[in-house]
Amino acid sequence: MRIVPVPCLEDNYAYLVVCEATNRAAVVDPSEAEPVLAAAKVEGVTLVAIWNTHHHWDHTGGNEALVAALPDLEVIGHVSDEARIPKWTRLVDEGSEVTVGDEVTAEIIFNPGHTTGAISYWIRSAPAVFTGDTLFLAGCGRMFEGTPPMMHESLSKLAALPEDTRVYCGHEYTAANLKFAAAVEPDNRDIAALRESVATPSVPGTIAMERKTNPFLRVSAPGVAERVSEHQRPKDDSPAELFGAMRRWKDGFRG
Repeated sequence: MRIVPVPCLEDNYAYLVVCEATNRAAVVDPSEAEPVLAAAKVEGVTLVAIWNTHHHWDHTGGNEALVAALPDLEVIGHVSDEARIPKWTRLVDEGSEVTVGDEVTAEIIFNPGHTTGAISYWIRSAPAVFTGDTLFLAGCGRMFEGTPPMMHESLSKLAALPEDTRVYCGHEYTAANLKFAAAVEPDNRDIAALRESVATPSVPGTIAMERKTNPFLRVSAPGVAERVSEHQRPKDDSPAELFGAMRRWKDGFRG
């Protein structure tokens, strides 16, 4: 298997997930059709599926044009997004599996919060996970439809994946996210080192590095609660409430 990032729009990523035994590929979150078709041609692969992580247009905007060009595409989305994933052909839920070619299987992780139908695709054998706008490198998505407890639980599920799992997220926000992470933990040497070395494209990251540098996975780290409380006072000291307060701080953060 190989994974090919495909830059789209201003800061989005789609990804080709290629089964090298068959040269068949799925595309994760095609916001645009043209860059995806061009990348498939360069890579010499046949697109057979679209794997959508959630319904937002900047992750599904290329669905209709891709299906028009390739009518046999399988189009995957969450069961709750039946009315919101363009051209879906199969709806999935936690624990479902999707395949491409003979050798690539991804397990669905249901992670609501950014939207209520958000999912990630975890390829256990790689290992790699496509997180859309739930988990970013050094950050997380806004809660447009979910709640802090919901999003905190979703991020905790992703953080529990094996530490060598490569993380492929939906946007190139890493440098800005690390700026906020440094505000939350100014003495965190891992954050400081990553800020010095981060480049574009920054994907993939790893779960191991996210555990060390992503403030939204570190709400229980020493000193974080005190730092968050200086900006957004939580109602209590529960991890979900601290996460919610941190997300509110980030929403208004200008650095």
